Amino acid sequence: MSTRQEPISDLIELRDIIRQFSGERDWLRFHTPKNLAMALSVEAAELMEHFQWLPTGADHELDAAGREGIRHEMADVLVYLIQLADHVGVDLHSAVLEKIELNRRKYPVELARGSSRKYTAYSADSGKDDTTNHNGGGSGG
Repeated sequence: MSTRQEPISDLIELRDIIRQFSGERDWLRFHTPKNLAMALSVEAAELMEHFQWLPTGADHELDAAGREGIRHEMADVLVYLIQLADHVGVDLHSAVLEKIELNRRKYPVELARGSSRKYTAYSADSGKDDTTNHNGGGSGG
């Protein structure tokens, strides 16, 4: 039997740790949605900086220090995302599940497999094969 907690419990635990950390420092008064969203964006930009001048941005181009910096910036992004969600009352676990379901409809497997095209391209010309990266292959926006 695994001692691994369920993901939703992990998010709640992180939220509580972050609340305590910020509360102990009397920082909660600065945590408006605007400030948290801006801080999240800044940390995401700091994450991108680690890849900025790499020839291809592939993971094999990262040294140990680069990987550590990336790990720390990813943590900063997650901290601000959790704080923003907590402040505006968004259940991140439910929001992700909902968004994945929406993206399943936007990106049907039979049309989207192997393609990074935006969902609007599938209705316009669903038969074309395109491996050009248009949406980054992410969660679909």
